[in-house]
Amino acid sequence: MVEFIQDIDELILNLIHIKWANSLFDMVMPLVRNQYFWSPVYLFLLVYMWLNHKKEGLLWCLFFFITFIYCDFISASIIKPFIHRLRPCNEPYLSFTVREIVSCGSGFSFPSSHATNHFGLSTFIILTLRHKNKWIVPLAIFGAVLVCYAQLYVAVHYPFDILCGAILGIAIAKINSSYYLKRFKDFTF
Repeated sequence: MVEFIQDIDELILNLIHIKWANSLFDMVMPLVRNQYFWSPVYLFLLVYMWLNHKKEGLLWCLFFFITFIYCDFISASIIKPFIHRLRPCNEPYLSFTVREIVSCGSGFSFPSSHATNHFGLSTFIILTLRHKNKWIVPLAIFGAVLVCYAQLYVAVHYPFDILCGAILGIAIAKINSSYYLKRFKDFTF
């Protein structure tokens, strides 16, 4: 089973990283996956919630931040050190295939913390704010998917790392948003 997953991972990675490569994506995808690229969006959302919804908005910001902390801690500090899966860009047998678009880093690959974090935050946003703004659902999903695609494009993760990271982020956000909505259901935006 592990060999089958590895074969599928390499097939999809080759498709995205090699076959669909182009000079525009070589410039854009490293930016999209950069942790600071999305900071202004999240900062705007936090400030907006706080300024427009006062105490309720501040409480929402706290749970949003807690979602991020859980996602990042569980993926990066608990699972990655336990699994020890090398990144595709660090795999010796892929060294002739992988194009170095960004610095590979020395950390492990499974699960993708970017996928966990962005899907966790996007899911929290969707589950807590979709009743107010329907447009937020496709926008949040698109942002998370874009980050994950960029991670594959620059070959710092395998597709299975991304998939499992996304599932983990969604699960954490569902638990956290469920608690938030149940405990603070009287707070309406």
